[in-house]
Amino acid sequence: MVLTTRQLNRATLARQQLLRRRRSDLVEAVRRIVALQAQDAASPYIALWNRVSGFRPGDLDAAFASRAVVKATLMRITLHTVVLDDHDPFLDAMQPTLRAARLHDRRFRRTGLSADDADALLPDVLAFASQPRTNADVEAWLDERIGVSPKPGVWWAMRQYGPFVHAPTGGPWSFGPRPAYVAAPSSTTSPTAGDPLQWLVRRYLAGFGPASVLDVAQFGLINRPRVRAALEAMAPELDELEGPDGTRFYDLPDAPRPRADTPAPPRLLPMWDSVLLAHADRSRVIAPAHRPLVMRRNGDVLPTVLVDGFVAGVWRPADGGIEVTAFGALSDEAWTGVEREARGLLALLADRDPGVYGRYGHWWASLPRDDVRVVGT
Repeated sequence: MVLTTRQLNRATLARQQLLRRRRSDLVEAVRRIVALQAQDAASPYIALWNRVSGFRPGDLDAAFASRAVVKATLMRITLHTVVLDDHDPFLDAMQPTLRAARLHDRRFRRTGLSADDADALLPDVLAFASQPRTNADVEAWLDERIGVSPKPGVWWAMRQYGPFVHAPTGGPWSFGPRPAYVAAPSSTTSPTAGDPLQWLVRRYLAGFGPASVLDVAQFGLINRPRVRAALEAMAPELDELEGPDGTRFYDLPDAPRPRADTPAPPRLLPMWDSVLLAHADRSRVIAPAHRPLVMRRNGDVLPTVLVDGFVAGVWRPADGGIEVTAFGALSDEAWTGVEREARGLLALLADRDPGVYGRYGHWWASLPRDDVRVVGT
């Protein structure tokens, strides 16, 4: 089977619940979506509002508070929100990437400690973090314990490859600007059997497939030979497909692949939404010409507007509404759909943070201003 770009688009949007909002338990929704980017505290909330019918922010507050859902450094060495039962398997699969990126970094190496030294310290740090600890708390503890200078490099590495999660610290989106960490709680399920990378591949394909070797590698910043070996070992249980340019794609046999003409309603995605970052070839969601407008050189990924399943512009709160900057002419029907979504988003933000993402407003000065409208007022 040869897949078109639109078929790849619709398949991923279906699995991410962006073709149709689904009414479901909050934790089950996070499990189905797989992993939500969480660099900004608001983003998991806005991501779920786009995907879950009747989404209530308080449900996510409660899930974070109970640690049924956790926030931690995982794929791409960035912050993600996942269900607790998925945290340990993802961390196991990501260990080679996380350890290499942090224990070989100069910020750790200049402490004079070895990877073995850090590993030996880890159980005691986890015991200290049985209750929430700030960076200053842990660094002071390490200073008393080992007297390393510069000590921040030890904890900087350890908190990203070790089993730590962020503890809610308050604010409109559960997490404030100064993080606190706690040892990851034990999962309520048995440890995942088998190869952890193969487990990650299955979870990834379920939420973002079909995908190539390069896509899977991009999802986690995982070494390509590891990914290729995992997919080869899994070949009997996967479908092999051909992409638009002849690339080999892999998928779960029972995963949805809607028709290319399946309707895709407008959506107002948060900053760093996973659907924009989970593939090496992002043309299934964003045209190459639009990518530098949305994905800034420092790593910021602006909040985007999807029309017919593809990025058509960006949005931000402004003048009591949602300001939409379109990258091309949109139909009256598309604007009507965007207006409807904007009203829903404003209702979500009203009691939380009406000026969400305000500190990123400087990026708009460099965007095309041919078609800018404030909608939802």
